[in-house]
Amino acid sequence: MSSTGKKVAIIGGGVAGLLAAVTAADHGAKVLLFEKMDKVGLKMGITGKGRCNLTNNAPIMDFIAMTPGNGRFLFSAYKRFNNMDLLSLFHTWGLETKVERGGRIFPASDDAQEVRHLFMRLLHENQVDVHLSEPVLHIQTKKGCAAGVVTGKGTYEADAVILATGGAGRLHYQGFPTSNHYGATADGLVLGYRAGAKLLYPDTLQYHPTGAAYPAQIYGALVTEKVRSVGAMLVNADGEVFMNPLETRDVAAASIIRECTERGKGVKTPAGQAVWLDTPMIELKNGAGTIEKRIPAMMRMFAKHGIDIRKEPILVYPTLHYQNGGLHITADGQTDVENLFAAGEVVGGIHGRNRLMGNSLLDVIVFGRNAGQHAAEKAKSVSVGTLTLDHVAAFEAEKQQAGVTDHRLSPQLLPDYARKIHPAEK
Repeated sequence: MSSTGKKVAIIGGGVAGLLAAVTAADHGAKVLLFEKMDKVGLKMGITGKGRCNLTNNAPIMDFIAMTPGNGRFLFSAYKRFNNMDLLSLFHTWGLETKVERGGRIFPASDDAQEVRHLFMRLLHENQVDVHLSEPVLHIQTKKGCAAGVVTGKGTYEADAVILATGGAGRLHYQGFPTSNHYGATADGLVLGYRAGAKLLYPDTLQYHPTGAAYPAQIYGALVTEKVRSVGAMLVNADGEVFMNPLETRDVAAASIIRECTERGKGVKTPAGQAVWLDTPMIELKNGAGTIEKRIPAMMRMFAKHGIDIRKEPILVYPTLHYQNGGLHITADGQTDVENLFAAGEVVGGIHGRNRLMGNSLLDVIVFGRNAGQHAAEKAKSVSVGTLTLDHVAAFEAEKQQAGVTDHRLSPQLLPDYARKIHPAEK
């Protein structure tokens, strides 16, 4: 479609932001994409253990029926664009795929980078103006409507804005490790809320039950459920199997935390507590070579640090993995702020208060495309006038009135891993 000259600014270069950018451009918008990291699509390297689990070929009613708490919300979005539509779209773009056990769909190459390179090509073909290493500090408004963004490098007008900033794991809520990349610092929640968007289920975070607890170099990294599905058992410090290894993520995570806290049967590690995941049991049950054949990525991850999971059990503990809560949106992806849209993990309630494994990439692609399409259409009827940051000043005044004296940087932009100097060391 020829350009309308109307601008859509997208904050965040993850999968949702990329789909929104390509879709908005396809609907005639001039697209500006802002990514605070030096690359786009970083989380693609995490999903599917580096292979990019694109979607599942299950009937869409199965997706809705298995979504805890809020499945009916998905009807309108999936009716417009479902998992089979997604698969067809990838094939149109030239990506070859394959179906594995359980209906999971992956690139035929088993390489997430192929998908990332595909999106880079699409951005170029659609003339998307990509701003890398340029974090957004504020959303600009005009009479309460989103109308542009402010970065450390300048001010940019836009007829519509899409928040696609991802999750919040790098804030390390309650001191938990995380599987999220370094950009996951809840920027979109701050930017959206400060502009007037409502939050939905902000207290709900998903903890993947088995994050690596040792060694320190991979602390918090995902240990896939497949390790348990092929025979590994969760074992406490007394050598007891304390739960069914195939429970849902929330039950498994809660069981491990309880074992390490109130029951006092955790294994002490340099970073805290953990339980054993008895990986040698896999080959005792299924024969030699099973681990290398079925979970080679896990074998390689630990082998880099001198641990042979065929012979030694590994230490695991829950890790912050997914932000279920976030910004409230309507079916077209718009927040409570006019002309401000959202897609991906920054959105709250897509999965209710919990999320089943394997749903996240389909979610961000479907809703990223949805937001891009509707933002481009909405932008056609918008006239940008004098822009202000009045809502930021109003928010600060509200904080003072409420007695909130926290002066930390917000949005945080990057995690704070600087070593804290004890007063005695000064």
